Formats: sequence, C-alpha cells, structure tokens
Amino acid sequence: MTSSALIAATWLVPALYAHAEPAPAFPDLLAQSAGAPTPMASAAELDAARARRVQAGAWNNPELGVTVENFGGARPADGGEQTQTTFTIGQTVELGGKRQARVAAAGADLTAAEAKATLSRADYAARLALAYAEAEAASRRVGLAGDALEASETDARSAKLLVEAGKEAPLRSLQASAEADRARADLAAARSGQMVAFARLSALAGAQRPYDRIVVSLLDTPTPSAVTQPGSTAAVAAATAEREAATARLRSARASAFPDVKLSAGVRRYDQTDRSAFVAGVTLPLPIFNRNSGGVAEAQAELRGSEARLRQAELDAEADHRVAEAQSESASARLVAAQSSERAASEAYRLARTGYEAGRLPLLELTSARRALAEARGRTLDAELDRVKAEAELARLSGRTPFGT
Repeated sequence: MTSSALIAATWLVPALYAHAEPAPAFPDLLAQSAGAPTPMASAAELDAARARRVQAGAWNNPELGVTVENFGGARPADGGEQTQTTFTIGQTVELGGKRQARVAAAGADLTAAEAKATLSRADYAARLALAYAEAEAASRRVGLAGDALEASETDARSAKLLVEAGKEAPLRSLQASAEADRARADLAAARSGQMVAFARLSALAGAQRPYDRIVVSLLDTPTPSAVTQPGSTAAVAAATAEREAATARLRSARASAFPDVKLSAGVRRYDQTDRSAFVAGVTLPLPIFNRNSGGVAEAQAELRGSEARLRQAELDAEADHRVAEAQSESASARLVAAQSSERAASEAYRLARTGYEAGRLPLLELTSARRALAEARGRTLDAELDRVKAEAELARLSGRTPFGT
C-alpha cells in the first residue's frame, strides 16, 4: 500500500466507526459475551448431552396390537371357521443390564461434555483476553505513532529554521520533511491496524455494535498469583472424562449383545359365538447372526483412542505448563528492561533535540534518537502484550478465566 493510500485510510476509519461504542471492561465484556456464537455453540453441545442422558433412561414403549382372522370367508354353518379378533398388549423387556449400561454411558458422556465445556469456556476467555489486549495495544500504537509524527514535524520545523538561518544545508530540511512523511504513513498504518484489531474483538465478543476504543486497560492490570500445577490442566480433565465415557460405552456395547424378551398378553374374541379367550406370548430373538460384535469392537477401538489421547494430553500439559511459566517470567523481565530502556531513550531524545536546536548536534543524531525512542516505546508495548498472552495461556491451561475474572 502506498503512502498516500495509507494516509487516506486514516480518514476512512472514523467513518467506518460512526456508530461504534467503547468496549466495556474485560470482566464485563466476558460476562456479556455469553450470547456470542462461540459460547452459545458450547452451551448447545452441553444441552444436547443432557438431553441424551434423559433419553437414555426412557423405557421402551408398550405395543398395542389388533389381529382379525378368517374374515370374509365361509361362515361356520358352511363349514368355514368363525372370524376371530385378537387384542394384545406387548412390552419389550431389556435383559443383561442393557438399560443400566446405556444410562451409565450417557451419564459418562454428560460428564465428558461438562469437562469439554469448561475447557471451551477457558479457551474462549483466553482468546477474548488476547483480542482485548491486542485492540488496546493497537490503540496505543496509534498514540505512539501520533507522538512520533508530532515530534518529527517539530524537528522538521526546527530544521527549516536552521536552514533559513544558514546553519544547515537545504538537504537537511528535505530529510526532516521526509521523516515527517514517513511518520504520517506509520500513523496511517497504525490506524488501519487498530481498525482490524477492534473488528476482530467485536466479532469474537458477538457485539451488536462494533467497538472502537478501550476505556479500562487490560495491559496495565496486574497479573494474579494463581499457579497452575503440571498435569492438572483442563485439557487433561476433559481427556480423562472422555476416557471414562469410552469405558462406559464399551460396557453398554457388550450389554447390547443380550437379546431382548418381548412379552404379550391379550384377549381373543370369536365373533359368531360371542365367546372370548385369553392369549399370552413370549418372543425371544435368537442371537445367531447379530451379537453386536462390530459394536463391541468399535467401542474397544474408541477406548484405545481415548487412552492414547489422555496420555498425549498429560504430556502436552507438562510441556505447555513449563512453556507458559517461562514465557510469563520472560515477559515480566522484558517489560522491566523495556521500561528502563524507554526512560533512557526519552532522555536521550530530549538531550539530542536540545543539542540540535542549539546547533551542537547534526540532524542525523536527532533522527537516530527519535527512532530509538519510538523503538523503545514499541518494545515496552510488545512486552506488555506478551505478559497478557502468558497470563491468558496459564489461565487456559488451568481452566480459569484470565486475570482472576
């Protein structure tokens, strides 16, 4: 994108956000985002698991039957059989603990769904915190770019005065103006990045109206002292619950191999003699062709897969915890160093500016000091953002929401 296009983009951003509003504080935003698509999808999956648990406990429906025999044929006086009407009621009885195993499997699936929902909520909270922090960082970058532009324009004016006074060559004024143009382009790029960051935050939060600014800082929020123990992550809990669910499904598959008995009882009425008789019956399938061997094999394979995923989740939890702890410590150390460097760079720029205006330092020294200050401020902002990322990852691993919310 050309410099002129970037500058034009800075005038389009306010128009795009004409109906925008400030984002609430992160805890409030997280609470309000319960109706966002991602949390709603997770809640729907949990509701579906609850419904399956209820359905698993349902009994088989009884069956009503009506059978009419020998109608439309010869009458008994003609040597035919009399018409018979039979009314029956039947009930299928599940044997082998089939219903109990099915209910237990559905209950284990519900427990696994609850563990996955906890993991999903933690993942979403971490993503939202990161999007919130990135939007705030993008806003700060706009502020830093604006400060850099103001400083470069001031330096350009100083260079022009020195050129007019004959203390600098005309080239210096052109160089200073070029630096100001570069700063304007950087400001346009920063505003474009701000628009993108807030668009992503608004979409993730499911906001009815887009957000355009952060009122309550998350970058400046102190990191809580909560510690995640290795192996105790929400992902491990979800994998453990899934393994237990797979075990319960295997028991249910084995119980399904038992045949079901169908009991029936009723009354048979002889229409011509107006006499009745009781009837009863038992139906028992012969498990010759279908013993659910394929279903049992499928459940066994799913159990092996869940055990493997649990082992991998435990290994990942150990590694992820170590990485997140190291990143958190590194971000905190880099933030302290960056803040110290920024203070030094700010003082160096102040001295360079004084020296240049007094004619003791060349424009190159002033430009170098200003760029060093801009880079130092950028490193501080990056370190603040990395600290939020580390906290969001630690919170996700432990199944909590970031910053103690």
